[in-house]
Amino acid sequence: MQRSDTVLKQVMAAFERESHLKLHNHPIHMNLDDGALIVAGEVPDIASKKRLLQLARRHSEDKRLVDRLRVAVDPPVADGELRTHICERLAQAVDFRNCVICARVKGQLEVLRGTMDEAGNDGSGVIEVTVEDGVVTLTGQVISLSHRRLASVTAWWVGGCRDVVNLLELVPAEADGDDEISEVLHLVLETDLRVRAEQITIKVENLRITLAGWVATEAERRQAEQDAWCLDAIGGVVNRIQVRA
Repeated sequence: MQRSDTVLKQVMAAFERESHLKLHNHPIHMNLDDGALIVAGEVPDIASKKRLLQLARRHSEDKRLVDRLRVAVDPPVADGELRTHICERLAQAVDFRNCVICARVKGQLEVLRGTMDEAGNDGSGVIEVTVEDGVVTLTGQVISLSHRRLASVTAWWVGGCRDVVNLLELVPAEADGDDEISEVLHLVLETDLRVRAEQITIKVENLRITLAGWVATEAERRQAEQDAWCLDAIGGVVNRIQVRA
């Protein structure tokens, strides 16, 4: 059985090869506890977090993975402020116009838009937002996988999230696949004003996303990749976008 420090060395070496980034200023810790591999620490962005977790899973010999990685936020955002901004963003999004929007505040449920009686109606759903120590938890139900993934992206786009835990249920059930991921990522890139979606191509194979095309700046290239990593339940992201002045 591998030791946790051996797994950590393998994961960090693979991370540096794949991302060309070093995390010396962001210490990462891995510990084996009761058959589970606990991955903890702080990373600079969502792409680093998701990539590290996938590499840890690959090198963990099928052990259960416990995610305690958090994204660094400077300056930190108060939980109440972050919760308010996420609820406002969800309420303004066209894709969630039929959803009841709620917030969990000090253990109490506050309905911010709509009524709970509307939550079960056709074409609607309910999203409840809870924030604790910068970790956003989304609960309730939505009507499609696209809506479920878009809820995560919407939360990440509000600056200040240290993590997003998406527990939204899907009603009715829906099969996932490459076409679904491609479709929702096209929508995400078209919505994000920081990237020029028409210059980026998307290929999804076995849930793994490959981005290609060209953009004007390195910041835009990185943002497109960040957007892709914000999606839940994907098999990884390969960024082949080129920067052309």
